[in-house]
Amino acid sequence: MSDIAHTDVPVVATAEPSRLMRRVMGHKGLLFGSAVFGIIVLIALLAPLIAPHDPYAQDLNNRLVPPIWYERGTWTHVLGTDNLGRDYLSRTLYGAQISLLIGLAVMLISGTIGTAFGLAAGYFGGRIDMAITFIITTRLALPVVLVALAVVAMVGGTLGIVIAVLGLLKWDRFAVVMRSATQQVRSLDYVEAARAGGSSQLRIILREVLPNVLPHLIVVGTVEAASAILLEAALSFLGLGVQPPLPSWGLMISEAKNFMFFSFWLIAIPGAALALLVLAINMIGDGLRDVTAPKSHS
Repeated sequence: MSDIAHTDVPVVATAEPSRLMRRVMGHKGLLFGSAVFGIIVLIALLAPLIAPHDPYAQDLNNRLVPPIWYERGTWTHVLGTDNLGRDYLSRTLYGAQISLLIGLAVMLISGTIGTAFGLAAGYFGGRIDMAITFIITTRLALPVVLVALAVVAMVGGTLGIVIAVLGLLKWDRFAVVMRSATQQVRSLDYVEAARAGGSSQLRIILREVLPNVLPHLIVVGTVEAASAILLEAALSFLGLGVQPPLPSWGLMISEAKNFMFFSFWLIAIPGAALALLVLAINMIGDGLRDVTAPKSHS
């Protein structure tokens, strides 16, 4: 039996809350990423209250107004307007809602599928492991971007379809990591004790195995959320993701590509917002990996 993409995933010991908090507070990358991510989440939640204009309202008399730091800028539109006269600050604020929704929803869908496969393969082994390994191998043989492009092109590019397609395509990393971690946990003393005590297989998996591989699940979840946000932006840029007039950052970049040499801010503003969000999520993932690593428990 082939052992696909097996990685030595260390089992994370349970740390004292105070020690864990000290490591978290001492990790600058995790703190910075969490602060930036928290600000973006707050902006997304408060967008209906703080957005100065309707993000969908068009005003063709005020097309391509530059941001306030340009000579022709105006405080009425702090970040300017797009080619249809829509307020760019308002669309950028509402765009945070789209990106966060896609990242969270895709992470939950793919995480549920991949975690279920990984736990089953790692815990039961044998034929179940062989079957799930074959499914993972089949999924890895399919390029995510090409499959997503083909499916969205055939079915349509609504927000729900994009989330469903990405969620059903990005579970493989969850499965591989959970399988490897579960294989190391399943033979430990507390699992054997629960098995000897007559606990059911499902109870052992949910109460004994899953909590001890949860740190790995959280780290993979952050990576996949950032990847899903970027992939949605790529699909929207190609015109096969979120469709107008939704203020997706990827779609805003796509709509601005014809004006990039004359109105650079149309690409720079959503591009910077997208990069900042992905950077914050990745820094959170890296920080969580560092503070939960076994070497941190010494």
